Amino acid sequence: MLRRFSLVLGLVVFFWSSSAQAWCWWNCNSARTKYPIVLAHGAAGFDELFGVIEYFYGIPGALQDKGATVFVTEVSQLNATEVRGEQLLAQVETIVAITGKPKVNLIGHSHGGLDVRYVASVRPDLVASVTSVGSPHKGADLADFLAANFEDGSFTQSVLSFFAELLGTVIGIVSGSSNPQDGIAALESLTTAGTAAFNATHPAGVPSSSCGEGPASVGGVRYYSWSGTGILTNVFDISDPAMGLTSLFYSGPNDGLVGRCSSHLGDVIRDDYFQNHLDEVNQAFGLVSIFTSNPKTLFKNHANRLKNLGL
Repeated sequence: MLRRFSLVLGLVVFFWSSSAQAWCWWNCNSARTKYPIVLAHGAAGFDELFGVIEYFYGIPGALQDKGATVFVTEVSQLNATEVRGEQLLAQVETIVAITGKPKVNLIGHSHGGLDVRYVASVRPDLVASVTSVGSPHKGADLADFLAANFEDGSFTQSVLSFFAELLGTVIGIVSGSSNPQDGIAALESLTTAGTAAFNATHPAGVPSSSCGEGPASVGGVRYYSWSGTGILTNVFDISDPAMGLTSLFYSGPNDGLVGRCSSHLGDVIRDDYFQNHLDEVNQAFGLVSIFTSNPKTLFKNHANRLKNLGL
């Protein structure tokens, strides 16, 4: 009787252990992409503040928990896309060298979505995929307003530039970097005219229509995007009122800083999550809506998407 019980118990333990291992093999590795994932921040962004406050709040860890190799980059907080893009490219070259992987999967938020496009345009051999999250590929209405109302060389433009660059410098210092700042160049890069000029030189993935999808693959590089159209999404989030104010500069659906159609690049996964511009990277401090997909889940699902494509 005891031997039979021991045999049954052993079989139960064996099958439980096998099932657990099989479950973990899939779940613990669901984001294990072939190539490293590289996250690129937006304007006035950073990798970490004081070494603890993440720009992509909780997202790198969530991806790593599912098997991903993740790098978070930092470029000038405020500068032209080409300047930021060159800074990002240098970091991508370093990541490729230290990992031994020939390519990376680039994911950029806001202005970072333009930066990653730049890298893929000038060095497509180093890039497996490009994904933008809430990025203004055809300009931002707020940038157009600011550019139109602050004349070149005027006192008000000088003041705006001074405080913008001061903010960028302070953020850089606190995050441990000393990249050059140029607030006016950053603003011009994000206008409709600025992005049009950028798109003419770096067109991969950009839709030809005003609100369509762009090519899903160009030169062997896959292109994706997603964004939100929520504004006031969490009553406890102190950044939501600011998103509500900036959203007033837009005539159509937007996330507070980027219009829905302007966010389109390549294969549009979705453009109307109930998230505002900061929610898209799980800010502030994870205080996002409970009535839509969690930002960390979106990043993990996308990593799994890339993994299943062999990227």
